[in-house]
Amino acid sequence: MNNTTTRRAGFLFALLGCLGAAQVQAHSGSATMDEAGNKASFTALARVTCFDDGAGPAQFLVARIRDKSPAVTGLYVSLQLLKGTRATSVTDLTSGDAEYSEFATLAGGNGTYQLIINKTKAGARDFDLEWHCLTASNDHTGTEVIVDQFE
Repeated sequence: MNNTTTRRAGFLFALLGCLGAAQVQAHSGSATMDEAGNKASFTALARVTCFDDGAGPAQFLVARIRDKSPAVTGLYVSLQLLKGTRATSVTDLTSGDAEYSEFATLAGGNGTYQLIINKTKAGARDFDLEWHCLTASNDHTGTEVIVDQFE
């Protein structure tokens, strides 16, 4: 396996860490962006599919991010959600604290959403990510994730 494939697999396993049970109420994962390359363009790309697993059809995807790294001036971690012609984003503006960013919420119903994580400049960042597919009544519903890129 090459280095990119190894990192992508590691990110996928981190993201899927809590998805072992069929009925999961929280979806989260941790990873480190840019462990070796130290490049500003480092980007993670995943597809999150929301579906009716018996709890009801998805109304929206919500996600938030937490930068666990020591503060570096101007170095922030951001999260974008995209589906069809709609998009939203959020940035954790306080590195190293115990708080997540606000939730980014994208109402797109059932289907596949793109989730992108990036940073504002070169430097390694340790982060946590949390995401949920929710029904109109805020109940968790079916969620699957596939990591396409982590480099």
